[in-house]
Amino acid sequence: MTEIRNGKKVLITPISEEDVKDLRIGDTIYIEGYVVTGRDSVHERVVAGGLDMPVDIRDGALIHAGPIIRDKGDGQYEMLACGPTTSMRMERLEYDFVKETGVRVLIGKGGMKEKTAAACKEFGAIHSVFPAGNAVVAAECVEEIESADWLDLGMPEAVYKCRVKEFGPLIVTIDTEGRNFFEEKKVEYERIKDE
Repeated sequence: MTEIRNGKKVLITPISEEDVKDLRIGDTIYIEGYVVTGRDSVHERVVAGGLDMPVDIRDGALIHAGPIIRDKGDGQYEMLACGPTTSMRMERLEYDFVKETGVRVLIGKGGMKEKTAAACKEFGAIHSVFPAGNAVVAAECVEEIESADWLDLGMPEAVYKCRVKEFGPLIVTIDTEGRNFFEEKKVEYERIKDE
């Protein structure tokens, strides 16, 4: 479901293909509901290891992040910082990861390439960036960490299911048509440079 609040486009989990199909590169969005963390080791376990995600992220949002977490004891955790990780690190596995998990919104830092663009186009997903340098801002959007899984991977690689409120701003960098903001800007830059 999508809501417009004070001029903000807020996607509420679960997020359908219909919710993202009209988004275009450069659009700014926010997520409400749940965002799950997962980066290199999580992608490896799911794609190469054939394991299911410990939490269901179908029609959900996943952030490539290595958060800083405070263990409050008794299974309670607090998000202190949630800086996005360079998404390109997941590029080689992202197509299969999106296919296997059904995740709808990927969040990270920087651009991604052809495999992710193909996954977004084929499976109705998007990639977006959380502006770098705002790890504390991102953490402030987390109302509660509801679960922590795969803790054996270590704090930055574990899977945290976070209940969030207006998580963002997120800038769409790959849309459901497979358009890629960063790649298009590179072409534009080269053209201007040559001129």
